[in-house]
Amino acid sequence: MKRDKKEEEAGGNPFFNLEKSSVLQDARTFNETPVNAKKCCFILTKIMYILNQGEPLGKTEATEAFFAMTKLFQSKDTTLRRLVYLCIKLMADIADDVIIVTSSLTKDMTGKEDQFRAPAIRALCRITDGSMLQSIERYMKQAIVDKDPSVSSAALASALHLAQQNNDVVKRWVNEAQEAVNSDNIMVQYHALGLLYHIRKSDKLAVTKMVSKFTRHTLKSPYAFCQLIRISCKLLEDDDLGCEGPLYEFIEGCLRHKSEMVIYEAAHAIVNLKKTSTKELGPAISVLQLFCGSSKPTLRFAAVRTLNKVAMKHPAAVTTCNVDLENLITDSNRSIATLAITTLLKIGNESSVDRLMKQISSFMSEIPDEFKVVVVQAIRSLCLKFPRKHSLLMSFLSGMLREEGGFEYKKAIVESIVSIIEENFEAKEAGLAHLCEFIEDCEHTVLATKILHLLGQEGPRTPQPFKYIRFIYNRVILENPAVRAAAVTALAKFGAQCEQLLPSIIVLLERSQFDTDDEVRDRATFYLNILKENQKGLNLSYIINGLQVSIKGLETALHHYTLEPSKEPFDLKTVPLDTKLVTQQNLAKDGTVSNKEKQLAAVPQLANLGPLFKSSLLPLELTEAETEYVVRCIKHTFPHHIVFQFDCTNTLNDQILENVTVHMENTEGFEVIRCVPIPSLPYGKPATTYTLVQLPEDPLIVSTTFSCTMKFLVKDCDPHTGEPDEEGYKDEYVLEDVDLALSDHTQKVIKPNFSVSWDEIGEGNELEDTYALSSVKTVEGAVRNIMDFLGLQACERSDKVPEGKNAHTLLLAGIFRGGHDVLVRAKLALSDGVNMQMTVRSTDANVSQIIASAIS
Repeated sequence: MKRDKKEEEAGGNPFFNLEKSSVLQDARTFNETPVNAKKCCFILTKIMYILNQGEPLGKTEATEAFFAMTKLFQSKDTTLRRLVYLCIKLMADIADDVIIVTSSLTKDMTGKEDQFRAPAIRALCRITDGSMLQSIERYMKQAIVDKDPSVSSAALASALHLAQQNNDVVKRWVNEAQEAVNSDNIMVQYHALGLLYHIRKSDKLAVTKMVSKFTRHTLKSPYAFCQLIRISCKLLEDDDLGCEGPLYEFIEGCLRHKSEMVIYEAAHAIVNLKKTSTKELGPAISVLQLFCGSSKPTLRFAAVRTLNKVAMKHPAAVTTCNVDLENLITDSNRSIATLAITTLLKIGNESSVDRLMKQISSFMSEIPDEFKVVVVQAIRSLCLKFPRKHSLLMSFLSGMLREEGGFEYKKAIVESIVSIIEENFEAKEAGLAHLCEFIEDCEHTVLATKILHLLGQEGPRTPQPFKYIRFIYNRVILENPAVRAAAVTALAKFGAQCEQLLPSIIVLLERSQFDTDDEVRDRATFYLNILKENQKGLNLSYIINGLQVSIKGLETALHHYTLEPSKEPFDLKTVPLDTKLVTQQNLAKDGTVSNKEKQLAAVPQLANLGPLFKSSLLPLELTEAETEYVVRCIKHTFPHHIVFQFDCTNTLNDQILENVTVHMENTEGFEVIRCVPIPSLPYGKPATTYTLVQLPEDPLIVSTTFSCTMKFLVKDCDPHTGEPDEEGYKDEYVLEDVDLALSDHTQKVIKPNFSVSWDEIGEGNELEDTYALSSVKTVEGAVRNIMDFLGLQACERSDKVPEGKNAHTLLLAGIFRGGHDVLVRAKLALSDGVNMQMTVRSTDANVSQIIASAIS
């Protein structure tokens, strides 16, 4: 007979569209006498299905069903009883008074029916709490050493779960666990070893003795061997021993074990040890190489996955497996084939790239998108490794773009091409050409706008910028409003930077003023009016660089401006910068500055300081983590003040601190105005005190060091109740010094076109000097140190020093406190140390002086 259409849609699932209410109503069947075992089994299965599907069961509903289910202990049906045990485990945390079945489970646990004993132990331990555990302790000890392996294994596994909350009780079962380790059953031996380790893991000496004992006396269980290998690895890592000593010899000896599982575990352990060198990897790599040719897919997969990970750190060690990995490219299991090809891409040399690409070509059409993404990422890494092969690899990626595929797959390819363009200047034109072809047929708005943004950034600086205009304007004619708006912005960037294209761009933007979408029309009108002014400063501020402020911060600042009308025009320099524009390592969420500003504004003593310019992203630790008081400092920079935020924690449970402040000594020009105290600092509850410092009148003084002392009133208290004594005594605690550096006065910003920004500021406030950085031995080190010290953002990827280069130019941009632009061009050359010629330009003469003199 033909199945009903609804049944086909349900995939033959008998529980499809199961209703909780009807199932709970069916549970009343449990109260019937005699018990209908077959019918009750089906209802229990439905209940477990509902619970495992995540359907919430109310406490009352669960309790009623649970109490009805207890009637089923009258039945001796084996299947029904085992289902009851499973349901008890599932409902243990939902229903009330589940301990009512304790006596029934204890009876089954100690009974003669072996099929009931093991599952009864698991269910009993699931509902047992610390107060009841001692009453069943005797039975658990007996079960651990029971002759029936299933009973012993169930007791050991349950003991592991019980030890999470009742470790002191379970520790008393150590003798029984030691006896169980000698069992002939492989699972009992494995669980017993696991329990022994858990009991002793806090005692390093005991664990070492245990491992030493079992490495000498051969275990029969391969699972136990794997467990022992993992414990040995942890000991090696904790003691920082590396590849030496009896523990490592044991692991290496397991490479010759008769069980394939143990051999793989040993090889996996060796390659993952932190201090393993390429030479010491040899035996493990040889084993994995043999597994690559195994007839078992699981072994082939395990081997190639491990080799793939090794290739990231030790590619040279994996090169001996090239032939074996190439054979796996045609493996019927596509997961294995994907891992094989990505491993080859990681370990391949420049001469083998062409051959690998040919092999991949036939392979790519046979795998799903998620595997293709992995291959694309490997190709991206290969292109960064061998930049001279960019033409071949980007052509291959471009071909993949033209094939069928989902959004994630296309996104991975586009991001790979963009990354290659950013890292390799020679690949820019070819990469942009490939992306231009892609957006002609791109179905994904997100990718089209991303590519248009890139074209607007990079296209104007290519030798022939005019060839991209056709592709961009086609988007204005053919695409949806979001893409059309992005295309208009890209056209404006060409007009702002390419004088020869400006008349054509103006014509195209004038056409866009008749667009049906208001966003596109507004953008076209805005850019058109700026371009017609033909002023570099306007182009730089409103088209090339754009607004680099926090949107939430701008909204807040405008709102405050409207609430308090002023004769002064609104100053954009008072708006916090958009911290999303900085590099990944300093990334912060949009609005973070605004949130901190609100937090500080809530303190009355810190009101009216002006807009918050910058807050340090990482707190400065002023005490050791183990000391009685823990203090961390965050610096907040305002136009004329610095607020030091001290987050304090009292780690003494017999003391309460009151009137807590951090006193900072005045230094030259810096004046401490006030401290905002913490009224009460009880044990374990962090609180914050603030110290307000006024900056010097001399604008050239920006850095100093403050000595800090925490002062407070101590009141002893009862550790249990927290009630303090009436009388207290004054005390103080010396903290680490706090440095105020140049980077606390600067904020990073990105200048997409550094040369245009450089020319715009001009030579008016330019300073140039030469420096010898004798303490730095590499150009890369000099770049890192200069960026950290000045607190400025590297532009045009100038923080990347080409390998082997002894000379480099670093371009830096930022904003100095008060809203002054600052640009730095540092020419570095390696000699005895690093010599640097640094040129500084700023919109303020004092800022140029501060930056130039700070290095010296």
